[in-house]
Amino acid sequence: MKKIEKALRYVLTPMSWLYGMGVELRNKFFDWGILKEVSFSIPVVGVGNITVGGTGKTPHVEYILECLRYRRNIAVLSRGYKRKTRGFIIASPKSTPESIGDEPLQIYEKFGGTVVVAVCESRVKGVRQLLKEFPNLDLIVLDDSFQHRYIKPKVNIMLMDYSRPIYNDHLLPLGRMRESGNALSRADMVITTKCPSDISALDMRIVSKHLSLMPYQKLYFSSFSYGGLIPVFQEECGARHLIEHLNADDAVILLTGVANPRPFVNHFRQYPFKKRVLHFPDHHDFSQSDLTQIQTKFNSLEGNRKVIITTEKDAVRLCHNPYFPHELKPHVFYIPIGVKMLETNFGYDFVPDLLQAINK
Repeated sequence: MKKIEKALRYVLTPMSWLYGMGVELRNKFFDWGILKEVSFSIPVVGVGNITVGGTGKTPHVEYILECLRYRRNIAVLSRGYKRKTRGFIIASPKSTPESIGDEPLQIYEKFGGTVVVAVCESRVKGVRQLLKEFPNLDLIVLDDSFQHRYIKPKVNIMLMDYSRPIYNDHLLPLGRMRESGNALSRADMVITTKCPSDISALDMRIVSKHLSLMPYQKLYFSSFSYGGLIPVFQEECGARHLIEHLNADDAVILLTGVANPRPFVNHFRQYPFKKRVLHFPDHHDFSQSDLTQIQTKFNSLEGNRKVIITTEKDAVRLCHNPYFPHELKPHVFYIPIGVKMLETNFGYDFVPDLLQAINK
């Protein structure tokens, strides 16, 4: 195994160098003004990262919306990753994962009454169209925008997974980084996500020391909080099927189609029920054969109660899947994820700091 890893590193390292040179040249074109960054008349907040894989962008976007939606007229703009449409689309009750993408649909289903949700592969065109159709907007949040430099956000928020820090990583394809650590200089706020809820002040200081942020940059730490189980198919379950307690006699499939399922799976390690993990790629479009596989795994479970628990993002795709087996629907639940900003001794408070930066 070590010989294979050494050989892979030998092959991938020069490829990583070439990739890094290309990314660095692109960034220089923006820095030199050859490629143009556009600013807008209202504040734009960008939320993103410089690594491949889940850092918790959607939960953090939702956290910002939850905190600000009654203080500002907000729109969220995403590219709508893996949607099967093109152009500018505003989310509506008729939207599906195929039309706008799973994450924008998840945001719309939570905030559609108070926030405008739209998708467009061109962020510049998308913002312009939003301002044209909704002239009362006074804040736009860009989802997954750190590398999309054609818009210059008023506030740029970069997320970093606590378990996968950028200072221990490498550029693609050797590592997970889309850009070098130099890109950190573009961030106004850095959030270290998915931290243990009991992270120590010493561990926070270690992260801060490794990042070596500039005086204009502020560092925050957040963790995930999980709610109670909610039926994916509400009309099939009803209140009588809500599960409050699962015990050692029960059997559960933990079904995921996200980039980093580790926090989701780790959350359930504390529970005594029997667990089987079934993982698919991020933003996975569940096919009929996938659903057959899930049903086969479910039928093979041995337990007093048999349940499928999935992530909030997967639930959005599953409940819109026309092939999902009817007989499984009463047994499928998702667990909602929230963000909790952790206290630090750095003297920063995320929401007031964000409002202050927006209002400058």
